[in-house]
Amino acid sequence: MSRFLIIAGLVLATCSIAFASDPSPLQDFCVADPNSPVLVNGVVCKDPKRVQANDFLFRGLHLMGNTSNNVGSNVTAVTVAELPGLNTLGISFARIDFAPMGINPPHTHPRATEILTVIEGRLLVGFVTSNQLDNRLITKELNKGDVFVFPEGLIHFQKNLGNEYAVAIAALSSQNPGVITIANAVFGSNPDIPADILAKAFQVDINVIYQIQSKF
Repeated sequence: MSRFLIIAGLVLATCSIAFASDPSPLQDFCVADPNSPVLVNGVVCKDPKRVQANDFLFRGLHLMGNTSNNVGSNVTAVTVAELPGLNTLGISFARIDFAPMGINPPHTHPRATEILTVIEGRLLVGFVTSNQLDNRLITKELNKGDVFVFPEGLIHFQKNLGNEYAVAIAALSSQNPGVITIANAVFGSNPDIPADILAKAFQVDINVIYQIQSKF
């Protein structure tokens, strides 16, 4: 009986690992058909007879994003929404532009690990481990050509340390990694999270919460 439980445990562990990322493709490609009325976990495939080269093409990643905003950064995402040919391939891409001292604020990707390469400039990057590992901050300064990885689901950030514009390229292990910006989600939800709950959670006066919520 104990041997059976051990084998069953190993099978379950293997299955959990196998299903932890986007589904593997079962054909050459499955170009997304955003006009399909059918709802699936992902995007329905376009008829392969109607697939064209443009379904696998995205142009414009060489263009700088507009960083004239409160955080001083801009993310140009290339997910399945922008590039239908990514459907079922389990990858996506992004360009991140930073104004001088700009930040990409703390956020998570619920469905993807991210690997980031600095193209220009100098960045401070970091992520925070889970409660299980005592919310440890892992941080590093990166220069041009450096590569850093952010594990799936963990809160992470980037900051431009220089007085010039900086650029980074990120690859993610999902066609639709998702983004949860922590401040927006906590203080800018619709409707608001009750202020008394946030006041207790952050251990501050409730008026501080009202002030922060007003900015979102």
